[in-house]
Amino acid sequence: MPLSLQQLSGGYDQQTIVENIDLTIQPGEWLTLLGANGSGKSTLLKLCSRILMPQGGQVILDGKAIHQQPAKAVARRLAMLPQQQLAPSGLTVEQLVTMGRSPHQAWWQWELDTAGLVQVDQAIAWTELEEYRDRPVSELSGGERQRAFLALALAQNPTVLLLDEPTTFLDIHYQLQLLELLKQLNREQGLTIVAVLHEVNLAARYSDRLAFLKQGQLYDVGSPEAVLTPRHLRDVFEVEVALIDTPVGRQICPLAAVLPQAESAPPIASQVVLGV
Repeated sequence: MPLSLQQLSGGYDQQTIVENIDLTIQPGEWLTLLGANGSGKSTLLKLCSRILMPQGGQVILDGKAIHQQPAKAVARRLAMLPQQQLAPSGLTVEQLVTMGRSPHQAWWQWELDTAGLVQVDQAIAWTELEEYRDRPVSELSGGERQRAFLALALAQNPTVLLLDEPTTFLDIHYQLQLLELLKQLNREQGLTIVAVLHEVNLAARYSDRLAFLKQGQLYDVGSPEAVLTPRHLRDVFEVEVALIDTPVGRQICPLAAVLPQAESAPPIASQVVLGV
């Protein structure tokens, strides 16, 4: 298995944010973490990426605990696209993407070898940035910038890609463009993806499985058809929803926020699956 979380717990300083997470990500699948703000999604992703040390349990990557491996060794197989990215002033797209090859080079190597050059060109082509390769990253639009940092991650040639809210600050056009690109890489290159998304409908549309987190614990995990239910959305997000069958699969229509004083009220007509 490319990535397995075993009784994983962690957080910041002495505060535990996620606790006793058992989860195995299958080769070549797209799994999305969903949950309310503060549920531990980004913390869990940081534990998986070796940014945070676990307070308990372990993360297994290709049969080995990642926190017991050198950072470079992990970076050859796992890459992360963080929520916020910073690039040095004046750095071009090609220079940025080239940085993704550093885990594969010895410290004394300054020039990329043939395999590195091929991988950089491939990453730029996958993200459709050929015409921008000499442009400073600071001059790119939001969508172009996100694709440039994705190309940086792809230049690492990872088997597992972690994404922390990759569609944040993007309009719907660039959201769909980025997610379609990721799905293409997932299907055609066998890239395993673990993502954090806020938008439930986009998660349901693109993911093979959804993992719901609630108060730092794994609430449920399964296919969108199995776990995207009114009860789950009420328990995890405190919203009443209707489910709608659409040309892109099952989607949700939020109806109302669940108020504390309304917890014992009879459910509204959110259990009906509507067809369009």
